[in-house]
Amino acid sequence: MTKEEARKRIEKLKKLINHHRNLYHVLDRQEISDSAFDSLKHELWKLEQQFPDLITPDSPTQRVGGEPLSKFEKVRHSAPMLSSEDGFEEQELKDWEEYIVKLSGEKNLEYFAEMKIDGFAVSLVYERGVFVRGATRGNGQIGEDVTQNLKTIESIPLRLEEGRDIEVRGEVYMTKKDFEKLNQERKKKGEESFANPRNVAAGSIRQLDPKVAASRPLRFMAYDLVADLGQKLHSEEHEMLRTLGFKTDATAKICKTVEEMWRYRKEIEKRRNSLPFLIDGIVASVNKNDIFEKLGVAGKGPRAIRAVKFSGSQAATKILDIRLQVGRTGAITPVAILEPVLVGGVTVSRATLHNE
Repeated sequence: MTKEEARKRIEKLKKLINHHRNLYHVLDRQEISDSAFDSLKHELWKLEQQFPDLITPDSPTQRVGGEPLSKFEKVRHSAPMLSSEDGFEEQELKDWEEYIVKLSGEKNLEYFAEMKIDGFAVSLVYERGVFVRGATRGNGQIGEDVTQNLKTIESIPLRLEEGRDIEVRGEVYMTKKDFEKLNQERKKKGEESFANPRNVAAGSIRQLDPKVAASRPLRFMAYDLVADLGQKLHSEEHEMLRTLGFKTDATAKICKTVEEMWRYRKEIEKRRNSLPFLIDGIVASVNKNDIFEKLGVAGKGPRAIRAVKFSGSQAATKILDIRLQVGRTGAITPVAILEPVLVGGVTVSRATLHNE
C-alpha cells in the first residue's frame, strides 16, 4: 500500500469508527458486532504504525495515550462556568418567576427544563471541529487542563462533522450499573469500594495518569453550547448539540408555566430510581437567550437559572456493630457498621455517628 492509499484508507476508517462510536456511546444503538468494531480500530492502528506521520490528534487511536502528567496546567474559561441557586418547593419557583419578570420587564416567559445529573462539570473546546482542550470548572473563572483524561471518554467526539470553533459544557458521569460493577471488581482485588459514582467521575478526571480514566467506564452528557451558531433559544442549543454528535437529556422539555415545570419535576422524581444514572433534581432555565443574558448574574450563578432539588433519599437498615475510630488529632468518632443498603443508587455500609 502506498502512502496516499494509506491516507485515504485511514480517513475512511476514522469516519467509520466515529460513526459506530456515536451510535453505541451516544445514541445507544449498534449496527455491527463488537468484534467487527474492534477489527476496524485494529486496522487503523496497524496503518498508523506503518505510516506514523499520518497519525492526527483526532484519530480514535489517540484516546488513550501520553505519559502521566507531573501537574495540571491552569486554564481560563472563555466565559465563567457558574453554578445555580437551589430550590426545593413549587412556591420557590413561583417566587423566582415573579422576581425575574419584574427584573426583565418580560411577561409570559418560556422555560427549558432538564435533569440535573449528579456528575462532574467540564468544558470542551473545539477548534475547526477538532477537540483541543478540556477543563474542569475550578473556581468558575479558572479550571485545570484535563484534556488527556477527557479524550479517553468514548461519548466525547474528538472531531466534529462541522469544522467550527465551539465550546461545549456538560457532565462527566458513570451509570449505576457500571459503578456497581467497578466496585465488585475492586472488592475482588481487596481494594476499598468507591463511595458514589460522582466521586469516581471527579476522581478519574483529576488523575494525572490518563490510563486511570481510560480504565473506568465514564460517559459525558452535554447541556450547554458556548458559541454563536445563530441560536435564539436554549432548547435550540440542545438540538444543535445532538446534531454535532453529543448525548443530551432526552427528557428535557420546553415549559410554558411554572406549574408545567413543577409537573416535569414530579414526573422525573417518580422515574428517579429507574434511571440508569444518578440525578439530584432538575434545572430550569429561561429559554430565550437574549432575556437570559439581560437578567445577568447574582451571587454564584445566573438569575435566569434555578436548580430544583429533590429531597434526600432514605432507607432503613440494621446496625451490625459500632466501632471507635481514632482520627489524626486523637479525636474518637463512633462509626456504625451497617447491613449494606442501597440509597439513591449507592450502597451504604458505614455511617459516622454524632455521639455514643
